[in-house]
Amino acid sequence: MHARVAPDIEWIPQLDLARGVPVDIQARRLAPFLELGFWRTLDMSGDELAQPTAVFKPLYRKAKDAGLGLKVHVGEWVDADSVQRAVEELELDEVQHEIAAAQSTSVMKFNRIRVNICPTSNVLLGRVESLAEHPIRKLCDAGVKVTVNTDDVLVFGQSVSDEFLNLYRAGLFSAAELDELRQNGLSGHPLLGKTILENYG
Repeated sequence: MHARVAPDIEWIPQLDLARGVPVDIQARRLAPFLELGFWRTLDMSGDELAQPTAVFKPLYRKAKDAGLGLKVHVGEWVDADSVQRAVEELELDEVQHEIAAAQSTSVMKFNRIRVNICPTSNVLLGRVESLAEHPIRKLCDAGVKVTVNTDDVLVFGQSVSDEFLNLYRAGLFSAAELDELRQNGLSGHPLLGKTILENYG
């Protein structure tokens, strides 16, 4: 279908773990998918407080051994230290959301992997008061490699272009600075590809 409908669009099949499901069940589900050699990335979403990140280390090791790029949703509902632990324990290539990292100068200095931010989602879910107060600017100023994304366009009603325009209108970035963030999303990881739209899997 990809070849027939949109052959010029880079398609990166991604597996997604549900953080609230017991790890032994996830392991059984994950194994046959890894054997296919088809999937390119592994993500994990859901309730960030459901289980400690460390319990997923064996699954992430298997995915890494199978050549998948690794990322996880963390830092929207937990603190900055939890973000750092997730990056270290799971040996991540990218982090989804991670706005909590802005609470800690040391965590921002530590994190040099790409962070995919969904500004409107963060506001509508009550994680930040408004776009004008969004920590994306603080993360960028600290040297964190940030991309701008839409969480789920059907739920939040914002395209990636809308997200860029919203940040500009909120006075957080100039047009030139937003173009730098755009370039961050287009300079993809070899396994993860270009990140211009981030959705819950």
